[in-house]
Amino acid sequence: MTLTAEIQVSRSEFQLDLGLTVAPGEVVALLGPNGAGKTTALRALAGLLPLGGGEILVDDAVWDRPPSVFLRPEKRPVGVVFQDYLLFGHLTAVENVAFGLRARGMDRRAARKIAFEWLERVGLAEYGGTRPGALSGGQAQRVALARALATAPSVLLLDEPLAALDAGNRLLVRTELGRHLEEYTGRTLLVTHDPLDAMVLADRLVIVERGRVVQTGSPTEVARQPRTEYVAQLVGLNLYRGTGSGSVVALDDGGSLTVAEPVSGAVHVAFPPSAVSLHPTRPTGSPRNTWEVVVVGVEQHAHTVRVRLAGEPPVLVDVTTAVVAELRLVPGVRLWAALKATEVHTYPA
Repeated sequence: MTLTAEIQVSRSEFQLDLGLTVAPGEVVALLGPNGAGKTTALRALAGLLPLGGGEILVDDAVWDRPPSVFLRPEKRPVGVVFQDYLLFGHLTAVENVAFGLRARGMDRRAARKIAFEWLERVGLAEYGGTRPGALSGGQAQRVALARALATAPSVLLLDEPLAALDAGNRLLVRTELGRHLEEYTGRTLLVTHDPLDAMVLADRLVIVERGRVVQTGSPTEVARQPRTEYVAQLVGLNLYRGTGSGSVVALDDGGSLTVAEPVSGAVHVAFPPSAVSLHPTRPTGSPRNTWEVVVVGVEQHAHTVRVRLAGEPPVLVDVTTAVVAELRLVPGVRLWAALKATEVHTYPA
């Protein structure tokens, strides 16, 4: 059965109103900027924060339906991996994994047996007697995952599970986590602000901003058709809204762009920063979109340099360090941007 939740929580001036479903075997990533309500939603599902309204149902069982029903955290078949893992420092790895089983009444020998089996599954059998302080970040993350899965939960909640890892460990642990999630038959909710974690691990993305869902879909669908500026930045695209008439889109915030395919009415316009070229004078030739811009910021971005430019429209452009030197890209420099119509993607707003 599907996890179905209508999560309504009020905290001071913040209002969270979030509809969410997660099917068995599905991994749903909840993405959003800081303060969007992601962790609040996770805490509500775990029973650490009661709902103010709405309901949470799993397998037709009501977990929370104010004001009459509230299932306490220890009664919910939930496994949680927190951002800082929250392992018990005075317990060994095997004792940490066995903790949830013991709390549910299993005898010590049986719990340790299952805990050792889970440590073996996450590649840490030889670390059963090791305490958390002697584990690396990646090892601690895997112990926390084993502890969460050992109780065979119906729902697995992951709160920024890779955020505490350095870049080297992150790639390895992300791969291992993906393998375990593929084998898990329950419902997984991954809370993250990292688009790569979401794109690699999740079957479906739910984007939340200011306590509301603004977009949902598969990673491919969201990457191809972002619907807010935050989502566009998340997937690395320039995004505008405008009104199409034939091969021209008049942009809401000024300027216009020529597109390859005729459009009509309200549309989103998107293209990658790598599709734009910069020139000291107005270019001639094949690009059908050219406009004057002013450099307002330059910063390293992965293996390229990202240039932020004011203009109509303002635009992000990715260039090489050689281009930075050649065009002397510093704030205040005036240039011309060029963009081929065939690089511009439009879809209904």
